[in-house]
Amino acid sequence: MKEKKIVGYLPDENPPLWKLILFALQQILVMFPATVLVALLTGFHVSTTLFASGLATLCFLLITKRQLPLFYGSSFSYITAIVAITGVKKLGQIAPDSLISKAQFGIVASGLISIVAGILIKIYGKEKMDKILPPSVTGSIAIIIGLSLTNTAMSNASQNWGIALITLVSTIIFSVYLKGTLGQLSILFGIILGYLLSIPAGLVDFAKITSASVITVPHFTLPTWSWSSLLAIMPIAIATIPESSAHVYQLDLYVNDLSKKLDRKKTYKIADKLGLNLIGDGLGDMISAMLGGPAGTNYGENLSTMAITKNFSTGVLIAAAVITMIISFFGNLSALVFSIPAAVIGGITIYLFGVIGVQGIAIMINKNVDMFDTRNLAVISTILTIGIGGTFAFPGGMIPMFGLKLPAIATAAIFGIVFNLILNVGNISSKTVTAGSEPENK
Repeated sequence: MKEKKIVGYLPDENPPLWKLILFALQQILVMFPATVLVALLTGFHVSTTLFASGLATLCFLLITKRQLPLFYGSSFSYITAIVAITGVKKLGQIAPDSLISKAQFGIVASGLISIVAGILIKIYGKEKMDKILPPSVTGSIAIIIGLSLTNTAMSNASQNWGIALITLVSTIIFSVYLKGTLGQLSILFGIILGYLLSIPAGLVDFAKITSASVITVPHFTLPTWSWSSLLAIMPIAIATIPESSAHVYQLDLYVNDLSKKLDRKKTYKIADKLGLNLIGDGLGDMISAMLGGPAGTNYGENLSTMAITKNFSTGVLIAAAVITMIISFFGNLSALVFSIPAAVIGGITIYLFGVIGVQGIAIMINKNVDMFDTRNLAVISTILTIGIGGTFAFPGGMIPMFGLKLPAIATAAIFGIVFNLILNVGNISSKTVTAGSEPENK
């Protein structure tokens, strides 16, 4: 059998213009539902959220000198804290400007937390951070990020199982069997096929598209000082640092694997830029919040899309960011993208969210985490149980504990980090602790 030729783009490579635009649209379709949903849940303006997402992505890529191909989108981790400030009670309700402004202040402050963490990593080095965030922790967090989202994927898919399954299966077939550029557009093709089949099924509401305003100017607001917002929102940044770190390790793994398969004879030291990533992530939060957008993070959905399509070109993400900003000014375009039925999104995300989880497993395999070591087993098992169990056992994934309601993923991440440090006191230089490092013969 003839071996399938590997086609892909590394961070410093750009496809031809027509391909670049198609790849960019694919990235937009992947991030759009989640980013818009956060705005709808927190009371922020959708058009402003889209514009802020695009601008924050552009700034992130500029700050990181186009070395980290990641897309900035609205984060689900902050929803509960932001709603506590905006007071939104139902989906799509727009909060008063005064409350959005207060929430913006807390988001700006959370960005400072990420920046400080990034600066500390740059000062003290990645080796110090590896002791705090070893592969056993970052890999486990990546797994629970992916699996905690499966409820959303399945709930969306249940809106029409037929459409969802056709979208899912066709996307997988496209990604496995299509070659070259067509294979790199597998997710876009899956969404288009699902959308077209949804039309005769009556799942597409064209009335919302035609009734939307042709031109919509994003509604910008400025932050205002608020102690309550500072205390509610800023601490969430501490919990999102492991999530962002996990994405960097995933990116490093997949980019260098593609470089090897393409015989580029070049190593991309992406994992060494963990501090730079957090600085860029924090500045992204501040930029988004200064405009009136919610807090965000680099998106696992976009990372999964890049891994599946083998397209890590930062040029594609720059184009996606610019197009997203343009879309924010056109109500019809936003409505068109938002009209993609939940079943189609469900079919796609069953695949994408699963890939996020698998990337966590890949991190631990690639870093040779000793799964027979009792310390690693204790850390991994408790992170998974708290993160996944907490997500599905309690409403909104908020664990009622000691009179507080703690977000499951954040709680699992912090518990895992602290537990790992406690278990390894006095064993910092032992083989057990360094089980996640590269073998000496590599």
